Amino acid sequence: MPLTRRLPQPAELRSLLQFQRITLNRRAARLGRAADVHDLRRIAQRRTPQPAFDYVDGAAVDELTARRTRKALQGCQLLPRMLSGVDEVDTSVEIAGGRSALPFGIAPTGFTRFMHAEGEDAGAAAATAHGIPFSLSTMGTRSVEEVADTSGAGRRWFQLYLWRDRAASEDLLQRAWENGFDTLLVTVDTPVAGQRLRDARNGMTIPPRLSAKTLLDASYRPEWWFNFLTTDPLTFASLSDTAQDLPSLINAMFDPTLNLEDLQWIRSVWPGQLFVKGVLTVEDARRSLQSGADGLVISSHGGRQLDRAPVPLHALAQIRSTLGPEVPLIYDSGLMSGNDIITALALGADFTMVGRAYLYGLMAGGREGVERVIELLAQEIRVSMMLMGAASVADLTTDSIHTPWESEQADLQETAQEL
Repeated sequence: MPLTRRLPQPAELRSLLQFQRITLNRRAARLGRAADVHDLRRIAQRRTPQPAFDYVDGAAVDELTARRTRKALQGCQLLPRMLSGVDEVDTSVEIAGGRSALPFGIAPTGFTRFMHAEGEDAGAAAATAHGIPFSLSTMGTRSVEEVADTSGAGRRWFQLYLWRDRAASEDLLQRAWENGFDTLLVTVDTPVAGQRLRDARNGMTIPPRLSAKTLLDASYRPEWWFNFLTTDPLTFASLSDTAQDLPSLINAMFDPTLNLEDLQWIRSVWPGQLFVKGVLTVEDARRSLQSGADGLVISSHGGRQLDRAPVPLHALAQIRSTLGPEVPLIYDSGLMSGNDIITALALGADFTMVGRAYLYGLMAGGREGVERVIELLAQEIRVSMMLMGAASVADLTTDSIHTPWESEQADLQETAQEL
């Protein structure tokens, strides 16, 4: 039967012609168009010099651990619970003796003002505004005093790389405690710098050395260079103002002989909560707890240290299953979406931290970019929890998820029985 046609009515056309209001704030417009963290990553790549972007985006050697981590997260299935509708969800959690409005915080990152001039100032302020913890790295480009001033009443954690100079390490810990950092993350997976080939190929140093290549790169990204040249010099607030290649800096400062006795010493001088960051096996989890840790951060350093290391998501499930529900576990590696965060929570994490995702937002638009990352992740978490019939984070359990390795293990057991 042919269509019956008529002339368009002016009133109907008026309702359809809805043009977006033009804004002169190009940063806000740019960030507003980003629908997820991957969109922010693409913006960040356009606006950030290659050495800085690759430092964030890259991983160690063949980058297999980083890719396998993402594959593991994407391979999990979230199971909706039908006819269990909720009209609102509670995304808050208790972690390390305090409350977080969302089940994720900002992970510690080094060289942060190299990514964007606002650096830790942007991250700490955005975290406070959203009621989540901000973690400052030993290799941060703002001091504990500066971050404390920026974050105000917000919750702040400090991440420690143990120095060869124990007295300097103890002094730094005392400064952090006196400035309101209530939780210490002791990173144990970086006795030496990982082989990050993108950084080696880019000849990355802090601060960057000007060359024909960097000047050409700058011509495409004038805002980054203008900010870099017109703000205070880029230094490691807790380390040194020496410009050198990154592996040399790390290997000169950090102690490759870090062991359980050192962890016990840190426990003796740190009065707050202590989490060991970089654990990937049940044995190391137990040894860390026996040496005084209050909790663990399951992490492969984003695949940036030992390539071909265990997939941290698998390690999380195994450690939780073995140690039981009482040990506080934080997951940190490869999280790029709200569904990734929900996946980690369902597999046993009490809390999560985002590093790359946070830095993509920072590079894309300073503090506003960090705010956009938090907003996107929070909205994704809320929507998925409602679709799953989960009224609170506590409702996200192993019954909420199916993992591909469960099927693989079942197949192996069946094969073994046949043989």
